[in-house]
Amino acid sequence: MSRLRALLQKLGAAGVLGLGVLFFCIPFYFSALLPAERELSAQREATERLRPSGPLRPASADSRSEEPQRFYNLFPPADRLTDQLETVYALAREAKLELMQGEYRLEKRDAGLIAYRITLPIRGTYAQIRSFVGSVLKEMPIASVDAMRFERKKAAETLIEGQIRLTIHLRPGDDATLR
Repeated sequence: MSRLRALLQKLGAAGVLGLGVLFFCIPFYFSALLPAERELSAQREATERLRPSGPLRPASADSRSEEPQRFYNLFPPADRLTDQLETVYALAREAKLELMQGEYRLEKRDAGLIAYRITLPIRGTYAQIRSFVGSVLKEMPIASVDAMRFERKKAAETLIEGQIRLTIHLRPGDDATLR
């Protein structure tokens, strides 16, 4: 102990303060600066991935006329509707949700996308419903959640009864012309 006092007296007030700052900097680096550096590095990598790999081309009149067709090609054709419905049911099974008989309605328009509206009465826990909705939005970018309604019979009950209204957007079949 006397050696430590002698060393501290030898360092003086400025030296002791300097050692205190040094010891404070080590945990500060690992708790604040290192995570910030990692986040910055991850953001730089994400920015690099988003940069176009080839040279940029100015949009010509021809490519502008192709843009709507490219947009519509992002959506599956109407004849793949059963596959999309099976995906919805598989995601519900994966979330262990109980689906009851729902309402299904196909809305065709003169031009543009076809909207297939699904209203599903559901029963499950809040976590199951949240998992199902999150999975639908993540796995099916062509689907949208239009409305959700929840009801709990008693405050202590864990099961929630509700209704989810989804829309699956599809492009008309290949024989139809898009305008």
